[in-house]
Amino acid sequence: MRIGFVCYPTFGGSGVVATELGKALAAKGHELHFITYSEPARMGSLKSNLYYHEVRLSNYPLFDFQPYELILTSKMVEIALQHRLDLLHVHYAIPHASAAVMARSILASKGLDLPIVTTLHGTDITLLGKDPAFEPVISYAINQSDAVTAVSNSLKSDTLSLFGCDDQTIEYIPNFICPKQYNGPPDEELRKQIAPEGQPILTHISNFRPVKRVDDVLATFIEVRRKIPAKLLLVGDGPDRSRIEKTAEQMGYRDDVICIGKIKNPIEPLRISDLFLLPSETESFGLAALEAMASSVPVIASNSGGLPEVIENGVSGFLHKVGDTHGMAQSALHILSSPDRLETFRKQAKARSETFHIDTILPKYQALYSRLVSKSDETPA
Repeated sequence: MRIGFVCYPTFGGSGVVATELGKALAAKGHELHFITYSEPARMGSLKSNLYYHEVRLSNYPLFDFQPYELILTSKMVEIALQHRLDLLHVHYAIPHASAAVMARSILASKGLDLPIVTTLHGTDITLLGKDPAFEPVISYAINQSDAVTAVSNSLKSDTLSLFGCDDQTIEYIPNFICPKQYNGPPDEELRKQIAPEGQPILTHISNFRPVKRVDDVLATFIEVRRKIPAKLLLVGDGPDRSRIEKTAEQMGYRDDVICIGKIKNPIEPLRISDLFLLPSETESFGLAALEAMASSVPVIASNSGGLPEVIENGVSGFLHKVGDTHGMAQSALHILSSPDRLETFRKQAKARSETFHIDTILPKYQALYSRLVSKSDETPA
């Protein structure tokens, strides 16, 4: 099958999932065409059935802002015709699904019937979907897609409540991991750099936006640090990073809070971590939590959005109400206070992550693609 993939090529959850899914499909013999403005961060080397097509922005002086959606639409049409694609799979409702709907109309006029699968990852629904300026476009893009998937039941429920969708329209297909990526040994030299005296390492990875509640990460850590020696490892970058660094310094924890910025492979810091903190206001799924668990790291998180679908409370970590930093700190201390208990939680986190094995999830997408392509083939010209 020849499939066009449209996603954000960044380190964020949707881009990671889309890229890993495309690579897994290519490994199964499908021909994958990534269509986006830069090469996906986790794409790796190009192979005979794995392609990247750049959406180049123009410098036409008429526009103050480049009309990316229109340029993307034209690129989809070009690649679909050139490579005779069987299907488009787009990640995010806008601008990707809306552009795909327009591309499908253009292609239909040229004799190509191209089904669209739209995967909803969260922000397009939970944030943009609540903005009246975007709601009509998102609603239209979702309802005009041939199939829609959501990465959690929580996100599916939010979508149904915000938009005029039939319950049968949206299929729940969760995010996944490729376990072999997480099975390498920890970098002991890196661990010694972060925690030279063998202190426990609590880690947080995000884009440091307000929804991630990084203040709660710091507050939880400080309460833990007042009881036991520990280090906080912050990975990523975003609008709240510099403020959190300054707050940590002002409160006297400069040497205990280590920020390493945005990195290509977050698995390396996870492998040296003892606990992962994710106190977000909401998470549609919580891919960072799943990646931590796949690295045998228990997770202390908020019980919002799709996180309770990923983390088993009291088994692979602990869940608390949003803002309950005291409860999160107590759970962290409970795990860290006993080496045997920490090891038990590590094993349970790893076991839970394997229920999201790509070998379980990939067939769901393949079955969906086959249904749509077969239906498209049966449609009279």
